[in-house]
Amino acid sequence: MGQPSSSFTRRSFLQASSIASAALALRIVSEPVLAYAAAPKHAPSAVLINANENPLGPCTSAREAIAAVTPQGGRYLDELTEDLLVQLAQTAGVSKDHVAIYAGSTEPLNFAVRAFCSASASYVTADPSFEAGMFAAEKAGARVVKVPLTKTYAHDVKAMLAAAPDAGLFYVCSPNNPTGTLTSHSDIEYLADNKPKGAVVLVDEAYIHFSDAPSVFDLVQAGKDVIVLRTFSKIYGMAGLRCGHAVARPDLLEKLHNYGGYNFMPVTAVSAASASLKHETLVPERKRINDQVRTATFEWLDRNGYSYIPSVSNCFLVDTKRPAKEVIAAMAQQNVIIGRVWPIMPTYTRITVGTAEEMARFQEAFQKVMKGTVSSGLRRPEELGWKRRSVLLS
Repeated sequence: MGQPSSSFTRRSFLQASSIASAALALRIVSEPVLAYAAAPKHAPSAVLINANENPLGPCTSAREAIAAVTPQGGRYLDELTEDLLVQLAQTAGVSKDHVAIYAGSTEPLNFAVRAFCSASASYVTADPSFEAGMFAAEKAGARVVKVPLTKTYAHDVKAMLAAAPDAGLFYVCSPNNPTGTLTSHSDIEYLADNKPKGAVVLVDEAYIHFSDAPSVFDLVQAGKDVIVLRTFSKIYGMAGLRCGHAVARPDLLEKLHNYGGYNFMPVTAVSAASASLKHETLVPERKRINDQVRTATFEWLDRNGYSYIPSVSNCFLVDTKRPAKEVIAAMAQQNVIIGRVWPIMPTYTRITVGTAEEMARFQEAFQKVMKGTVSSGLRRPEELGWKRRSVLLS
């Protein structure tokens, strides 16, 4: 009896391994996949400032909308998605056929790469920048062209154009992940006007609500070969609920649909997104809170002589002056989980802006790791320049 059982176990393992490998090959690489793939094991009490999540979570009206729609969760309720489409189209100043809703913004990013990149059409991105599209391009057999940021940490659009006359897609993340820095509207427009024929410019505006920068929706309105991505994962605090959208000409969206056709969205995500858009003060209030915590963090870094890249977003890069992976591991020992490392900047690691309390924990741990000393204890957030606020904001 033992031999057949052992044989079956080996066979099952091999089959499972094959399935797992295939799944990994087809996996859509996303921020949580990247953030937590390299994250050290941590306790439930750990400070998580590694994945650009919003610790405030969905606003009260979004939570109430989720609770209200949950009893109808046995229905597809496609009319809710149609209502959200109308809201998003109004926000972008386009007709409804210029908008497509997805479970987050990583899906349409991957679909766009598959639609416009190939062995003869390159994927062009800044370095460092969000890596998901790069992984998708590699799976599609496309050449990946990484162009260093400018001295002001903007996308170098002229260098991007020069580096890839065969480009199929130019990826511009503004504010950029991980630097939190902007690329000007004029530079993006220049890229759209001078790109190779048949190529598209994909502008990822996942973090735009944290900044004062204008959107490039007007380039879509003008009929240019531009796709704009947005998500409810960041300022709206809905990373776990998964809702995002793409804005582009209908013919460009149709190419994305060929790789990921129309799907019914989770009614909870759609309801929460719709309620969030109706909350007129939500974005400015959360932007103000993020600005306050980020500014106080930068002031602390300045006072203590630490170098960082000024950001207008909810994340920034800090210079650890030694291999950043060592600092990430040491911070984890302090129960503070920080972000990952980009190969072009091996002594920098990304920090997500958390709550006042979380950033106080970050400061204490970072000082201990960098200086090798033990502080007398955590200071209250008020002592660090922050006002205490409830995370259950309306």
